[in-house]
Amino acid sequence: MSRILVIEDDSTMREGMCYSLRKEGHEVSSAKDGKEGLLLGKKGDFDLVITDYRMEPMSGLEVLDEIKKINSETAVVLITAYGTMELAVKAMNRGAADCVSKPLALEEFRTRIRKVLENKAIREENQRLGEENQYLRTQVSQHYNFGRIIGHSKPMQLIFEQIRKIAPTDSSVLISGESGTGKELIAHSIHNFSPRQDKSFIKVNCGALAEGLLESELFGHEKGAFTNAIRQKRGKFELADGGSIFLDEIGDISENVQVKLLRVLQEKEIDRVGGEQTKKVDVRIIAASNRNLFELVQKFKFREDLYYRLNVIPIDLPPLRHRKDDIPLLVDHFLKKKGVEMKKPILKMSQQTLEALQEYNWPGNIRELENLIERALVLCDRDEIHLCDFPVLLEKGMQNILHFSEEDLSLTPTLENLELQLLKRAMEKAGGVKTKAAEILGIKTSALYYKLEKYKLIE
Repeated sequence: MSRILVIEDDSTMREGMCYSLRKEGHEVSSAKDGKEGLLLGKKGDFDLVITDYRMEPMSGLEVLDEIKKINSETAVVLITAYGTMELAVKAMNRGAADCVSKPLALEEFRTRIRKVLENKAIREENQRLGEENQYLRTQVSQHYNFGRIIGHSKPMQLIFEQIRKIAPTDSSVLISGESGTGKELIAHSIHNFSPRQDKSFIKVNCGALAEGLLESELFGHEKGAFTNAIRQKRGKFELADGGSIFLDEIGDISENVQVKLLRVLQEKEIDRVGGEQTKKVDVRIIAASNRNLFELVQKFKFREDLYYRLNVIPIDLPPLRHRKDDIPLLVDHFLKKKGVEMKKPILKMSQQTLEALQEYNWPGNIRELENLIERALVLCDRDEIHLCDFPVLLEKGMQNILHFSEEDLSLTPTLENLELQLLKRAMEKAGGVKTKAAEILGIKTSALYYKLEKYKLIE
């Protein structure tokens, strides 16, 4: 069913067209002239406007121009008793979908109107698919699955099991976890293991946009809804219709947007900014936050009803420091990935460096690990990556070296432990070259050999 507006100054003709269109199942409004028609056009979101050509005080061509200004997607059909090829070409050039001559043969009229509406539906579907494909190309350029989520630790195996269970459903999911733990990757996997996998996966960073911009981004806007709204725009919920939407940093949205988001969850419908027409959407919502939403609810900074609507299925991602068994796998993955991206030979990492990576606390989680490996690959000019290629780990190591136990202040073992750690760091920084390590330590090469043998660091 379509919403159609008929503008005709002949009451008999107007009523006849309205009756015929209603019999086809359409919702029809009517007006006796162009001015009245435009008032209705501004209030309603019509799929089609049928207007007489010769009217006062506005002609059909003038009505056509004004309707296109209100909504360029509205189809317009001109009805005229003065049908000429010149008029038809002029109308088409100004955006008319068809030009029908009087007197009207009702069956032909209905057929022509059906064709116009079918063509409009095809154009809109092609536009929707084009917009969805653009997001799919830019945001989902790679296929995500469990193979892209690296981990064999017990916490990650539990996460994988959760994804397997919840992906086939349409339930809302709330992913919590520190920044850099991979929340977006989990959301991708939920979508790609769901029946919606062939539809769009649209992501929105709610914390990156001001309130007004976020509302327009999520729900779309009508032309003229605000300054610089020069055309109608579909929101992310419309683009995700039939698929999934990932709302990252959901805890940062304003109260006004929270109310509108709650309506989407409850009623499955949206209103564009500046629009009056409600639109139904079928979208699975996957939200994420690095903030504690329950604490925000208790502080009255987040709606309790929205929290429970989003938190149907919670997933709590562990930080990297709680899944250190996965670090060797992640290191291997990033070495290969970054090596290919940078067109460099895939380097190895020394065992001592790998152990130091596992000892580090990782406040920036997986994102920090990936960035540090990329930096090491850029700076390293050897075949193997050593501890000296990770300044943050060296700094942490020196802090450990200079940490003394309050219970054990025995001088000899403490100094020997310090000497052992300094020898290891020097050899690491020198890449195993003993003369260079001796220079770093400020001792003779013969003294270095003696100390290496003493601490069984040399065979």
